[in-house]
Amino acid sequence: MKFKKIILSVTLGLAAIALAACGNNNASGKTDKQTLNLSAPAPLDTIDISKATGYGQTGNVFESFYRLGKDGKVTPGLAKSSSVSADGKTWTFKLRNTKWSNGDPITAQDFVYSWRRTLDPKTKSSYAYMFDNVVNATAINEGKTSPDKLGIEAPDKKTVVVHLDKPVAYFKVLMAYPLFGPQNQKVAEKYGKKYATKSQYMVYSGPFKIVDWNGTGNKWAFVKNNQYWDKDVVKLNKINYRVVANTTTGYELYQQGKLDMTQLSNQQVKNFKNNKNLKKYPYSYVAWLEYNFQDPNALNKKALNNKNIRLALSLAVDRKTLTKKVLGDGSDTPQGFVPSKLAYNPKTGKDFAQEQKVNNTVDYNVKLAKQYWKKGMQEIGAKKLTLTILAANDANGNQEVTQYLQSQYSSVLPGLTVKIESIPGNSAADKARKGDFDIFLAGWGGDFNDPYTFMQIPETNTPYNRGKYSNSEYDALIEKAENADANNPEQRWNDLVKAAQIFNTDQGITPLYEQTNAFMQRSNVKGIIHNTAGTQWNYKYAYMK
Repeated sequence: MKFKKIILSVTLGLAAIALAACGNNNASGKTDKQTLNLSAPAPLDTIDISKATGYGQTGNVFESFYRLGKDGKVTPGLAKSSSVSADGKTWTFKLRNTKWSNGDPITAQDFVYSWRRTLDPKTKSSYAYMFDNVVNATAINEGKTSPDKLGIEAPDKKTVVVHLDKPVAYFKVLMAYPLFGPQNQKVAEKYGKKYATKSQYMVYSGPFKIVDWNGTGNKWAFVKNNQYWDKDVVKLNKINYRVVANTTTGYELYQQGKLDMTQLSNQQVKNFKNNKNLKKYPYSYVAWLEYNFQDPNALNKKALNNKNIRLALSLAVDRKTLTKKVLGDGSDTPQGFVPSKLAYNPKTGKDFAQEQKVNNTVDYNVKLAKQYWKKGMQEIGAKKLTLTILAANDANGNQEVTQYLQSQYSSVLPGLTVKIESIPGNSAADKARKGDFDIFLAGWGGDFNDPYTFMQIPETNTPYNRGKYSNSEYDALIEKAENADANNPEQRWNDLVKAAQIFNTDQGITPLYEQTNAFMQRSNVKGIIHNTAGTQWNYKYAYMK
């Protein structure tokens, strides 16, 4: 799979988590107990699955072959069954009898149309790269061949066949992404340029459908889709959304009884840590320090290419203090650069995060940090060093983290001066892309429940490898995992574990914390399924007790 990832930053990661306020009335004006009132930190930018840049909430209105259930497990969706060839390169999906929200039957051709539309370069899909292992997908997206050459076919109305260039170990998980769901060609052609610009110019395949969304407004709603194949298990009749600008406003609305849930800031979490309605939802986002191995400053380049100096910078960080006291929002300490609760050993069930761990890499050890620092500084022939940490000033927690790092490094590592360049997120990302930084406080959120969603980053010459890290042994193991061993789950897992251990030993980046988002949630809100990656929020089984 090529690497063209468009998101995630802390801010965007949070923006995908839509939760909090509105009224509880239905269209008739009567109170409806099965109405969930949620807030969004930002407007819903699009309802076009081909053009979306995130699917945190829209998995509730658009369904693919599967859905993500509890603990990231693949659960039934529009497909009633599937099979894969022995070589792992041909998948066949059999569709159940399903209908669009307007009553039209959902057919295999709807999947073919949707995939071709997404990959058409005219669509300018941000997520087209996720199709890259489908036969001819890359060539189509680059305008080198026509969409009808894509490796997907519909031999009959209820059968979809997908042809891959090579086996993809996490393909079934990908098929739970709304991105890979169907689109109704008749509806798309009927509305033309209006398609997906308002909620009424769209039809829906999931448990809910969208109403009252006009493309720009701060309010919209999901209502139960009575054409949905599994409608009998859907208890909620409506989910109201309204954009709430900040967590202070959100909590005020919660206190007024106008919210069912509201996200909390770091300080609010500290204030309400003993409140029984405080609920924490982990998210597969790891914040880290990204080193510039091609630093424009000659001395800094020499320093950041020195493994002993990188290890010293990591071992000087007390991550327990950082997560528990500085952030205080429930975020956790990392075992390495792949987060916990993302993926599990196919044989033993052990968390990948634990298997990747290398002692004395992300531990807090002042004595060892000083030893590595002294050795590294001798190796580069310097007694003093000034490094600047670039950070987005509009990302939650960044100010507290950079202040902590600046203080900690100056007290633990002699001769090190740390400066902070705190600027708006877009500007920071632009500087990082251009290589104009020493150390970048960045991070990553997983798109799907597999280690590769993180492990593609450090490969040589990938666009989000902004620090230009390169390790031929690491690259070879990733290549082996994604090709020669792609159809052997156990061997592929071992390849990825070895690669992660190499990267963690190298401290190609220095992980700081695993993000957890905290909410005030009423005790009568039940049945919400939350996942750490991909389509995070599943309200199919949610209800108000």
